[in-house]
Amino acid sequence: MSGFKELGIADDFVKGLSEIGITVPTSIQKEVIPALIDNDGDLIGQAQTGTGKTAAFGLPLLHKIRPEQKQVQALVLSPTRELGQQISKQLFKFTKYSNKIFSEAVYGGEKIDKQISRLTRPTHVIVATPGRLIDLIQRKAVHLDAVRIVVLDEADEMLSMGFKKELDEILSKLSSVKNKWLFSATMPHGVKEIANKFLSTEAKRIEVSKDNIVNKNIEHQYVVCEEVDKLNIITQFLKTQKGNRGLVFCRTKAATEKLAKQLQAKNFAVDGIQGDMQQKERDKVMRAFKNDTIHTLVATDLAARGIDVPDLAYVVHYQLPDKDEYFTHRSGRTARAGKKGISLVLATTHELRNVRFYEKSLGLVFKQVR
Repeated sequence: MSGFKELGIADDFVKGLSEIGITVPTSIQKEVIPALIDNDGDLIGQAQTGTGKTAAFGLPLLHKIRPEQKQVQALVLSPTRELGQQISKQLFKFTKYSNKIFSEAVYGGEKIDKQISRLTRPTHVIVATPGRLIDLIQRKAVHLDAVRIVVLDEADEMLSMGFKKELDEILSKLSSVKNKWLFSATMPHGVKEIANKFLSTEAKRIEVSKDNIVNKNIEHQYVVCEEVDKLNIITQFLKTQKGNRGLVFCRTKAATEKLAKQLQAKNFAVDGIQGDMQQKERDKVMRAFKNDTIHTLVATDLAARGIDVPDLAYVVHYQLPDKDEYFTHRSGRTARAGKKGISLVLATTHELRNVRFYEKSLGLVFKQVR
Protein backbone atom coordinates (compact mmCIF):
# COMPACT_ATOMS: atom_id res chain seq x y z
CA MET A 1 0.00 0.00 0.00
CA SER A 2 1.34 3.44 -0.91
CA GLY A 3 2.24 5.87 1.85
CA PHE A 4 0.26 8.55 -0.03
CA LYS A 5 -3.02 6.70 0.46
CA GLU A 6 -2.57 6.94 4.25
CA LEU A 7 -2.08 10.71 3.87
CA GLY A 8 -5.56 10.92 2.34
CA ILE A 9 -4.63 11.02 -1.36
CA ALA A 10 -7.28 9.54 -3.67
CA ASP A 11 -6.51 6.26 -5.48
CA ASP A 12 -6.54 7.90 -8.94
CA PHE A 13 -3.75 10.27 -7.91
CA VAL A 14 -1.81 7.50 -6.12
CA LYS A 15 -1.85 5.53 -9.38
CA GLY A 16 -0.51 8.57 -11.31
CA LEU A 17 2.22 9.09 -8.69
CA SER A 18 3.42 5.48 -8.67
CA GLU A 19 3.64 5.50 -12.47
CA ILE A 20 6.29 8.25 -12.23
CA GLY A 21 8.09 6.46 -9.39
CA ILE A 22 6.79 8.54 -6.47
CA THR A 23 5.69 6.03 -3.84
CA VAL A 24 7.24 7.09 -0.51
CA PRO A 25 6.26 10.55 0.80
CA THR A 26 9.13 12.92 1.73
CA SER A 27 9.26 14.74 5.10
CA ILE A 28 7.58 17.88 3.76
CA GLN A 29 4.85 15.83 2.03
CA LYS A 30 4.10 13.87 5.23
CA GLU A 31 3.53 17.11 7.12
CA VAL A 32 1.95 19.38 4.52
CA ILE A 33 -0.52 17.02 2.79
CA PRO A 34 -2.59 16.09 5.91
CA ALA A 35 -2.59 19.76 6.99
CA LEU A 36 -4.07 20.91 3.66
CA ILE A 37 -6.10 18.10 2.18
CA ASP A 38 -9.36 18.34 4.14
CA ASN A 39 -8.94 21.78 5.66
CA ASP A 40 -9.17 25.35 4.48
CA GLY A 41 -6.60 27.79 5.78
CA ASP A 42 -3.25 29.47 5.18
CA LEU A 43 0.08 27.67 5.47
CA ILE A 44 3.76 28.65 5.54
CA GLY A 45 6.16 25.84 4.62
CA GLN A 46 9.92 26.11 4.83
CA ALA A 47 11.86 23.49 2.89
CA GLN A 48 14.73 23.38 0.42
CA THR A 49 14.53 22.96 -3.34
CA GLY A 50 14.34 19.26 -4.22
CA THR A 51 12.41 18.11 -1.14
CA GLY A 52 9.20 17.31 -3.02
CA LYS A 53 7.32 20.59 -2.47
CA THR A 54 5.41 20.36 -5.77
CA ALA A 55 3.60 17.19 -4.69
CA ALA A 56 3.23 18.56 -1.13
CA PHE A 57 1.08 21.48 -2.34
CA GLY A 58 0.07 20.04 -5.73
CA LEU A 59 -1.85 17.01 -4.46
CA PRO A 60 -4.03 18.89 -1.92
CA LEU A 61 -4.59 21.58 -4.58
CA LEU A 62 -5.82 19.00 -7.12
CA HIS A 63 -8.11 17.46 -4.47
CA LYS A 64 -9.82 20.83 -3.99
CA ILE A 65 -10.46 21.47 -7.71
CA ARG A 66 -13.99 20.87 -9.02
CA PRO A 67 -13.33 19.63 -12.57
CA GLU A 68 -16.93 20.27 -13.67
CA GLN A 69 -16.46 24.03 -13.05
CA LYS A 70 -14.64 25.36 -16.11
CA GLN A 71 -13.04 28.30 -14.27
CA VAL A 72 -9.60 29.11 -12.86
CA GLN A 73 -9.80 27.81 -9.28
CA ALA A 74 -6.12 27.76 -8.29
CA LEU A 75 -3.12 29.94 -8.94
CA VAL A 76 0.52 28.92 -8.44
CA LEU A 77 3.10 31.72 -8.56
CA SER A 78 6.63 30.74 -9.46
CA PRO A 79 9.86 32.76 -9.88
CA THR A 80 10.92 31.42 -13.30
CA ARG A 81 9.64 30.08 -16.57
CA GLU A 82 11.46 26.75 -16.06
CA LEU A 83 10.02 26.14 -12.61
CA GLY A 84 6.54 27.10 -13.81
CA GLN A 85 6.72 24.66 -16.72
CA GLN A 86 7.99 21.94 -14.41
CA ILE A 87 5.15 22.44 -11.88
CA SER A 88 2.55 22.38 -14.66
CA LYS A 89 4.04 19.13 -16.09
CA GLN A 90 4.02 17.50 -12.64
CA LEU A 91 0.36 18.40 -12.06
CA PHE A 92 -0.47 16.94 -15.48
CA LYS A 93 1.29 13.66 -14.58
CA PHE A 94 -0.45 13.42 -11.20
CA THR A 95 -3.87 13.62 -12.93
CA LYS A 96 -3.30 10.94 -15.57
CA TYR A 97 -5.94 8.62 -14.06
CA SER A 98 -8.27 11.19 -12.49
CA ASN A 99 -11.00 13.46 -13.85
CA LYS A 100 -9.35 15.86 -16.25
CA ILE A 101 -7.95 18.87 -14.44
CA PHE A 102 -6.34 21.34 -16.84
CA SER A 103 -3.41 23.53 -15.89
CA GLU A 104 -1.66 26.15 -18.00
CA ALA A 105 1.80 27.66 -17.45
CA VAL A 106 2.21 31.34 -18.39
CA TYR A 107 5.51 33.25 -18.22
CA GLY A 108 7.54 36.02 -19.79
CA GLY A 109 9.79 35.30 -22.76
CA GLU A 110 7.01 33.76 -24.88
CA LYS A 111 4.56 35.65 -27.13
CA ILE A 112 1.64 36.72 -24.93
CA ASP A 113 -0.91 36.16 -27.75
CA LYS A 114 -0.05 32.46 -27.81
CA GLN A 115 -0.73 32.22 -24.09
CA ILE A 116 -3.98 34.21 -24.37
CA SER A 117 -5.25 31.79 -27.01
CA ARG A 118 -4.33 28.77 -24.83
CA LEU A 119 -6.23 30.32 -21.93
CA THR A 120 -9.46 30.30 -23.95
CA ARG A 121 -9.58 26.53 -23.34
CA PRO A 122 -11.01 25.30 -20.01
CA THR A 123 -8.30 25.96 -17.38
CA HIS A 124 -8.57 25.02 -13.71
CA VAL A 125 -5.04 25.89 -12.54
CA ILE A 126 -2.75 28.68 -13.74
CA VAL A 127 0.98 28.42 -12.98
CA ALA A 128 2.47 31.86 -13.58
CA THR A 129 5.44 34.12 -13.14
CA PRO A 130 4.16 37.29 -11.39
CA GLY A 131 4.99 39.79 -14.16
CA ARG A 132 3.27 37.83 -16.92
CA LEU A 133 0.19 37.19 -14.77
CA ILE A 134 -0.29 40.93 -14.27
CA ASP A 135 0.04 41.52 -18.05
CA LEU A 136 -2.68 38.90 -18.64
CA ILE A 137 -4.98 40.37 -15.97
CA GLN A 138 -4.60 43.85 -17.50
CA ARG A 139 -5.56 42.44 -20.90
CA LYS A 140 -8.58 40.73 -19.28
CA ALA A 141 -7.28 37.36 -20.51
CA VAL A 142 -7.34 35.92 -16.98
CA HIS A 143 -10.19 36.15 -14.49
CA LEU A 144 -9.44 35.29 -10.88
CA ASP A 145 -12.96 35.64 -9.40
CA ALA A 146 -13.30 31.87 -8.81
CA VAL A 147 -9.79 31.33 -7.37
CA ARG A 148 -9.90 29.47 -4.04
CA ILE A 149 -6.20 28.55 -3.68
CA VAL A 150 -3.06 30.66 -4.14
CA VAL A 151 0.39 29.07 -3.84
CA LEU A 152 3.59 31.10 -3.63
CA ASP A 153 6.38 28.70 -4.53
CA GLU A 154 9.98 29.70 -3.79
CA ALA A 155 8.82 33.02 -2.31
CA ASP A 156 12.40 34.04 -1.40
CA GLU A 157 13.45 33.57 -5.03
CA MET A 158 10.55 35.69 -6.30
CA LEU A 159 11.54 38.54 -3.99
CA SER A 160 15.24 38.36 -4.83
CA MET A 161 14.27 38.58 -8.52
CA GLY A 162 12.44 41.85 -7.82
CA PHE A 163 8.79 40.71 -7.92
CA LYS A 164 7.69 42.38 -4.66
CA LYS A 165 5.45 44.99 -6.33
CA GLU A 166 3.78 42.35 -8.52
CA LEU A 167 3.19 40.00 -5.57
CA ASP A 168 1.63 42.84 -3.57
CA GLU A 169 -0.68 43.66 -6.48
CA ILE A 170 -1.75 40.04 -7.08
CA LEU A 171 -2.27 39.18 -3.41
CA SER A 172 -4.23 42.40 -2.82
CA LYS A 173 -6.72 41.26 -5.51
CA LEU A 174 -7.03 37.86 -3.78
CA SER A 175 -7.30 38.93 -0.16
CA SER A 176 -10.54 36.98 0.41
CA VAL A 177 -9.04 33.63 -0.75
CA LYS A 178 -9.20 31.10 2.10
CA ASN A 179 -6.24 28.95 1.08
CA LYS A 180 -2.97 30.87 0.73
CA TRP A 181 0.07 28.58 0.87
CA LEU A 182 3.55 30.09 0.94
CA PHE A 183 6.69 27.98 0.44
CA SER A 184 10.24 29.23 0.78
CA ALA A 185 13.67 27.71 1.33
CA THR A 186 14.73 30.67 3.49
CA MET A 187 12.76 33.25 5.47
CA PRO A 188 14.33 36.66 4.83
CA HIS A 189 12.60 39.84 6.05
CA GLY A 190 10.72 40.35 2.74
CA VAL A 191 9.08 36.91 2.91
CA LYS A 192 8.03 37.45 6.53
CA GLU A 193 6.57 40.82 5.50
CA ILE A 194 4.41 39.20 2.79
CA ALA A 195 3.26 36.48 5.20
CA ASN A 196 2.32 39.06 7.85
CA LYS A 197 0.50 41.27 5.37
CA PHE A 198 -1.46 38.71 3.34
CA LEU A 199 -1.67 35.46 5.33
CA SER A 200 -3.84 34.81 8.37
CA THR A 201 -2.25 35.13 11.82
CA GLU A 202 -3.47 31.55 12.36
CA ALA A 203 -1.51 30.27 9.31
CA LYS A 204 -0.12 26.80 9.99
CA ARG A 205 3.69 26.77 10.00
CA ILE A 206 5.66 23.75 8.87
CA GLU A 207 9.44 23.71 8.81
CA VAL A 208 11.30 20.62 7.72
CA SER A 209 13.89 20.39 10.49
CA LYS A 210 17.49 21.26 9.66
CA ASP A 211 18.43 17.56 9.90
CA ASN A 212 15.99 16.79 7.11
CA ILE A 213 16.91 19.87 5.10
CA VAL A 214 20.56 18.83 4.96
CA ASN A 215 20.67 16.30 2.17
CA LYS A 216 22.78 13.44 3.51
CA ASN A 217 23.54 12.30 -0.06
CA ILE A 218 25.54 15.43 -0.88
CA GLU A 219 29.25 15.19 -0.13
CA HIS A 220 30.49 18.71 0.64
CA GLN A 221 34.12 19.24 -0.33
CA TYR A 222 36.44 22.24 -0.54
CA VAL A 223 39.84 22.97 -2.08
CA VAL A 224 42.00 25.82 -0.77
CA CYS A 225 43.67 27.59 -3.69
CA GLU A 226 44.70 30.93 -5.16
CA GLU A 227 42.30 32.65 -7.58
CA VAL A 228 44.75 32.01 -10.49
CA ASP A 229 44.72 28.24 -9.83
CA LYS A 230 40.94 27.81 -10.01
CA LEU A 231 40.83 27.13 -13.77
CA ASN A 232 43.44 24.40 -13.46
CA ILE A 233 41.63 22.79 -10.50
CA ILE A 234 38.23 22.77 -12.23
CA THR A 235 39.84 21.28 -15.34
CA GLN A 236 41.26 18.42 -13.24
CA PHE A 237 37.91 17.94 -11.49
CA LEU A 238 35.89 17.80 -14.74
CA LYS A 239 38.26 15.14 -16.08
CA THR A 240 37.26 12.91 -13.14
CA GLN A 241 33.58 13.42 -13.99
CA LYS A 242 33.63 11.85 -17.48
CA GLY A 243 30.11 11.94 -18.92
CA ASN A 244 28.50 13.10 -15.66
CA ARG A 245 26.42 16.25 -15.75
CA GLY A 246 26.75 19.15 -13.35
CA LEU A 247 26.56 22.87 -12.68
CA VAL A 248 29.37 25.36 -12.08
CA PHE A 249 28.42 28.63 -10.36
CA CYS A 250 29.99 32.05 -10.83
CA ARG A 251 28.94 35.27 -9.15
CA THR A 252 28.90 37.53 -12.22
CA LYS A 253 27.78 37.39 -15.85
CA ALA A 254 31.30 38.31 -17.04
CA ALA A 255 32.93 35.51 -15.01
CA THR A 256 30.32 33.03 -16.30
CA GLU A 257 30.99 33.89 -19.95
CA LYS A 258 34.76 33.88 -19.48
CA LEU A 259 34.86 30.50 -17.70
CA ALA A 260 32.51 28.86 -20.22
CA LYS A 261 34.80 30.01 -23.07
CA GLN A 262 37.96 28.85 -21.25
CA LEU A 263 36.50 25.38 -20.67
CA GLN A 264 35.23 25.13 -24.25
CA ALA A 265 38.76 25.95 -25.42
CA LYS A 266 39.93 22.93 -23.39
CA ASN A 267 37.39 20.77 -25.30
CA PHE A 268 34.91 20.22 -22.48
CA ALA A 269 31.22 19.88 -23.43
CA VAL A 270 30.30 23.13 -21.64
CA ASP A 271 28.08 26.14 -22.17
CA GLY A 272 27.05 29.11 -20.04
CA ILE A 273 23.80 30.81 -19.12
CA GLN A 274 23.47 34.26 -17.62
CA GLY A 275 20.77 36.89 -17.20
CA ASP A 276 21.44 38.94 -20.35
CA MET A 277 20.82 36.03 -22.71
CA GLN A 278 17.74 36.08 -24.91
CA GLN A 279 15.14 33.46 -24.03
CA LYS A 280 15.72 31.73 -27.40
CA GLU A 281 19.47 31.28 -26.67
CA ARG A 282 18.78 30.16 -23.11
CA ASP A 283 16.25 27.54 -24.33
CA LYS A 284 18.78 26.24 -26.85
CA VAL A 285 21.48 25.81 -24.17
CA MET A 286 19.00 24.17 -21.76
CA ARG A 287 17.84 21.73 -24.46
CA ALA A 288 21.45 20.72 -25.13
CA PHE A 289 22.03 20.24 -21.40
CA LYS A 290 18.88 18.15 -20.95
CA ASN A 291 19.72 16.07 -24.03
CA ASP A 292 23.22 15.48 -22.64
CA THR A 293 25.08 17.13 -25.56
CA ILE A 294 26.44 19.54 -22.95
CA HIS A 295 27.66 17.96 -19.72
CA THR A 296 28.48 21.09 -17.73
CA LEU A 297 26.54 24.31 -17.40
CA VAL A 298 28.28 27.44 -16.07
CA ALA A 299 25.68 29.77 -14.54
CA THR A 300 25.04 32.78 -12.34
CA ASP A 301 22.71 32.31 -9.37
CA LEU A 302 19.94 34.29 -11.04
CA ALA A 303 20.19 32.50 -14.38
CA ALA A 304 20.10 29.08 -12.69
CA ARG A 305 16.73 29.75 -11.02
CA GLY A 306 14.21 27.10 -11.83
CA ILE A 307 16.70 24.80 -13.56
CA ASP A 308 15.67 21.31 -12.62
CA VAL A 309 17.60 18.63 -14.43
CA PRO A 310 17.56 15.22 -12.77
CA ASP A 311 20.74 13.21 -12.16
CA LEU A 312 23.22 16.06 -11.70
CA ALA A 313 26.35 14.48 -10.23
CA TYR A 314 28.04 17.67 -9.01
CA VAL A 315 27.83 21.35 -8.26
CA VAL A 316 31.02 23.44 -8.26
CA HIS A 317 31.15 26.82 -6.49
CA TYR A 318 33.82 28.45 -8.70
CA GLN A 319 32.98 31.70 -6.93
CA LEU A 320 31.04 31.79 -3.67
CA PRO A 321 27.61 33.45 -3.77
CA ASP A 322 26.74 36.97 -2.57
CA LYS A 323 24.02 35.70 -0.27
CA ASP A 324 24.42 32.78 2.12
CA GLU A 325 21.02 31.28 1.29
CA TYR A 326 22.13 30.89 -2.36
CA PHE A 327 24.66 28.30 -1.20
CA THR A 328 21.80 26.01 -0.15
CA HIS A 329 19.92 26.64 -3.42
CA ARG A 330 23.05 25.80 -5.42
CA SER A 331 24.00 22.64 -3.55
CA GLY A 332 20.42 21.36 -3.62
CA ARG A 333 20.62 20.94 -7.39
CA THR A 334 22.59 17.71 -7.00
CA ALA A 335 21.77 14.43 -5.18
CA ARG A 336 18.08 14.55 -6.05
CA ALA A 337 15.67 11.65 -5.57
CA GLY A 338 18.00 9.55 -3.42
CA LYS A 339 21.03 9.83 -5.74
CA LYS A 340 24.48 10.86 -4.49
CA GLY A 341 26.27 14.05 -5.50
CA ILE A 342 29.26 16.32 -4.82
CA SER A 343 29.20 20.00 -3.89
CA LEU A 344 32.73 21.37 -4.34
CA VAL A 345 33.87 24.81 -3.17
CA LEU A 346 37.00 26.41 -4.66
CA ALA A 347 38.00 28.69 -1.78
CA THR A 348 40.83 31.18 -1.44
CA THR A 349 42.31 31.43 2.08
CA HIS A 350 40.21 34.56 2.54
CA GLU A 351 37.02 32.61 1.68
CA LEU A 352 37.70 29.81 4.17
CA ARG A 353 35.70 31.70 6.78
CA ASN A 354 32.63 31.35 4.51
CA VAL A 355 33.11 27.58 4.50
CA ARG A 356 33.30 27.59 8.32
CA PHE A 357 30.17 29.75 8.43
CA TYR A 358 28.22 27.31 6.19
CA GLU A 359 29.33 24.44 8.40
CA LYS A 360 27.97 26.16 11.46
CA SER A 361 24.81 27.81 10.15
CA LEU A 362 23.67 25.00 7.84
CA GLY A 363 24.92 22.08 9.94
CA LEU A 364 27.15 20.76 7.13
CA VAL A 365 30.38 18.81 7.27
CA PHE A 366 32.99 19.82 4.67
CA LYS A 367 35.87 17.60 3.67
CA GLN A 368 39.09 19.22 2.47
CA VAL A 369 40.38 17.84 -0.83
CA ARG A 370 44.06 18.34 -1.61
